[in-house]
Amino acid sequence: MEVARGAHATQALALRERLRCAEEEMENHDRYLRCAIGAAKEAGRIQMEHLNHSHPVEYKGEFNPVTEVDRLCEQAIVRAILRDFPDHDILTEESPFEGKGSPWRWIIDPLDGTTNYFHRFPFFCVSIGLEVEGEVRLGVVYIPTLDELFHAEKGKGAYLNGNRISVSRAGDLNRSFLCTGFPYDVRDHVDFYLRFFKGFLIRCFAIRRPGSAAIDLCYLAAGRFDGFWELKLHAWDVAAASLMITEAGGRVTDFQGSSFNIYSEEALASNGLIHEAMLQVIREMNHRT
Repeated sequence: MEVARGAHATQALALRERLRCAEEEMENHDRYLRCAIGAAKEAGRIQMEHLNHSHPVEYKGEFNPVTEVDRLCEQAIVRAILRDFPDHDILTEESPFEGKGSPWRWIIDPLDGTTNYFHRFPFFCVSIGLEVEGEVRLGVVYIPTLDELFHAEKGKGAYLNGNRISVSRAGDLNRSFLCTGFPYDVRDHVDFYLRFFKGFLIRCFAIRRPGSAAIDLCYLAAGRFDGFWELKLHAWDVAAASLMITEAGGRVTDFQGSSFNIYSEEALASNGLIHEAMLQVIREMNHRT
């Protein structure tokens, strides 16, 4: 009897510990999400405050612009994250990466769509993703001009302003609405990039090229686009928004159909139903010289 009671007590303690850990994990997840949303909205506020001002533009390469608003937004986001999570790593577009060896890595694009922004074309956003031990677990994208807040957590779905979203049901590439973008070296390889554009243009219903990969992918997650492809992207372009797509029921791969890696340079995303057809177009274009 004493042995049985001891075993039951041990099991009860183990159960309480598991429940405590689960509650702590849920609380931390809420903290991560609250922090990301707060930081994204503050950066969005900065963007809107400076939108109609004149912006001196610098270039990180011949055609890769950066403004003081990019830096102001980055500073606000980094400050918010380090206030709550001082031991976490942060990878952001505008600053060199200085890792601490943390399993938590925030991946930030403080202003995705900089060219749109300084031309006052209202298609730009803030993108914040959280990678934990190599897996993106949280994503937030905020479009301040429309006050649209997208967020997703691994295994919990994708949401727009608190309402769950899902990808479209378009199953025919010929009737599909696609989006894409061109990298900053397009002038050096224009025929190569236009080969893919032409290949999709003659096989789909229409294509848009809005100028923000993070928004393109979120709009795909919300069913506004059916498919997306782009080359030469960076982790901060896709970390948050690629999670939106998978959590909304879509699919993201590289151009060979293999598992997607946010640190690779190829992204093919779709509602899942037209994915194989899009891969076939890419295969055909890759075989052309």
